Amino acid sequence: MKVIIVEDEILAQQELSWLIKEHSQMEIVGTFEDGLDVLKFLQHNKVDALFLDINIPSLDGVLLAQNISQFAHKPFIVFITAWKEHAVEAFELEAFDYILKPYQESRIINMLQKLETAFQQQSGTGASSPMVRENDTINLIKDERIIVTSIHDIYYAEAHEKMTFVYTRRDEFVMPMNITEFCNKLPTAHFFRCHRSYCVNLDKIREIEPWFNNTYILRLRDLDFQVPVSRSKVKEFRQLMHL
Repeated sequence: MKVIIVEDEILAQQELSWLIKEHSQMEIVGTFEDGLDVLKFLQHNKVDALFLDINIPSLDGVLLAQNISQFAHKPFIVFITAWKEHAVEAFELEAFDYILKPYQESRIINMLQKLETAFQQQSGTGASSPMVRENDTINLIKDERIIVTSIHDIYYAEAHEKMTFVYTRRDEFVMPMNITEFCNKLPTAHFFRCHRSYCVNLDKIREIEPWFNNTYILRLRDLDFQVPVSRSKVKEFRQLMHL
């Protein structure tokens, strides 16, 4: 796996290089301090991932990532930066991760392990969607951080106007998109839009309770919350659940 580091602070660049060499099998094929130099390099060289600071000369990290997102071959992008306010932009660019400085070494090591796994699985099965990769992960936002999350950890999603709240067993995430956009990024084999305001993980349903007007209430494992099935979705739900 070939990677580059884009970081204009030499000590930070050296520290990240050491961590990558010490805790992964990745090959660092270049280190850069300037965004335009990165674009010139990528015109003639293919890499699998970039570790990218935002506050860099000539072309900042966000603009650089926007340019890279237009490439036919899209490398993984990991932002490592002190600028927390760009997390939503990074999410929209489908960044693999967004790590804030100062970071803990364990956070970098964990990211490296997930990144290598994602790359191996992507390489073994061909091209995959940038949002939901072949290792069944999705990027969720919490406290201006991007959290790489297994789709199997998601219990349900709930619409809140133009935002979508996503719930796992222990966490709540706020996504900057409507529920239709979010549900379209989830595999239909596991998730069902059971209501205009809800999308549920079928594997998390513990109990199906008949409700008024021939609808249902779904009780989920581990959570004290009930997800409704709307009348317009009852027929499709019955077919899915073989009722």
